[in-house]
Amino acid sequence: MRNFQSEKKLVRAHHRALDAAGPEELADVIAASTVSDYRWRGFYPFDEKFGAEAVADGFWRPLKRAFSRMQRREDVFFAGLNEIDGFTCTWVVSMGHLMGLFDAPWLGIQPTRKMVMLRYCTFHRVEFGKIVETAMYFDIPHLMRQAGQGPFGHQTAQFMVQPGPMTHDGLLFEPQPEAEGVKTLRAIDAMIADLGKWDLGLPLEEELARTWHDDMIWWGPEGIGASYTIERYAKQHSGPFRAAFSDRSRVGHVARLAEGHYGGFFGWPNFTAILTGELMGHPATNKRGEFRVIDIYRREGDKLAENWIFIDMLHFWKTQGIHVLKDGWPCE
Repeated sequence: MRNFQSEKKLVRAHHRALDAAGPEELADVIAASTVSDYRWRGFYPFDEKFGAEAVADGFWRPLKRAFSRMQRREDVFFAGLNEIDGFTCTWVVSMGHLMGLFDAPWLGIQPTRKMVMLRYCTFHRVEFGKIVETAMYFDIPHLMRQAGQGPFGHQTAQFMVQPGPMTHDGLLFEPQPEAEGVKTLRAIDAMIADLGKWDLGLPLEEELARTWHDDMIWWGPEGIGASYTIERYAKQHSGPFRAAFSDRSRVGHVARLAEGHYGGFFGWPNFTAILTGELMGHPATNKRGEFRVIDIYRREGDKLAENWIFIDMLHFWKTQGIHVLKDGWPCE
């Protein structure tokens, strides 16, 4: 039985060092935990970076200079073997918020000198005592909304700074029973199998009830928002979202894993689809768009109970010819 303790210890030490480091120390801190050809994936406008200096200079230094007194507020932490590569590689997952005082501009977003929280989730692949690659997804529009500069108009569900699990047990620092992780991965796989290409043939609420508890919570990204219960999720997100797209591709997950009652996946991209209907108040473009996604789940019993979702909305809209950070949102 694998308990992933050495991989968890490495990632926790890496996060502590990152959190404590000043801007000029960041490259050395990252290099100490990573391989020389370290690969880092982030949401637009950061995209892919290679090597400690590129990651420090491109992402962490600007963020640290903008957010004073930054602290990590972690809600979920787990590890596991990757189902996508035949349970070969180990990944360690961390989800929560990076909180700080927004004291200097970042990505053209103007500072408020007040506290803000940047939603984040990271997947770290660990081999031979080093981090080989990282996917770090974060909700930039959600930060903009907190700063009073939200780029999007009306969203179908509810905006809020998102809490961690209702059960307050998401930090799996200690080994977990292997059977529980197997159950969680099976629940996630069953949901993905039902999702398919949105063509299962059942009414939407009946389809969702096969793998979700009725009082599910879907913690969606800025631009969509959060929904509670199957009925409201179907009306406030899943139904309108499916109606907006056609020719959805199959999933393209890079990693999918679970431990205990928690699991998740990420894709690069997760899937593609053609925008043939209205989305977020914007009319159809008839263009194929890419969705970079992280989903984190909490299982309760044999069904899924909570889901935290990170979607690179800025990248998706860029694939539709809309550059939100540079030009603003055209539907306001």
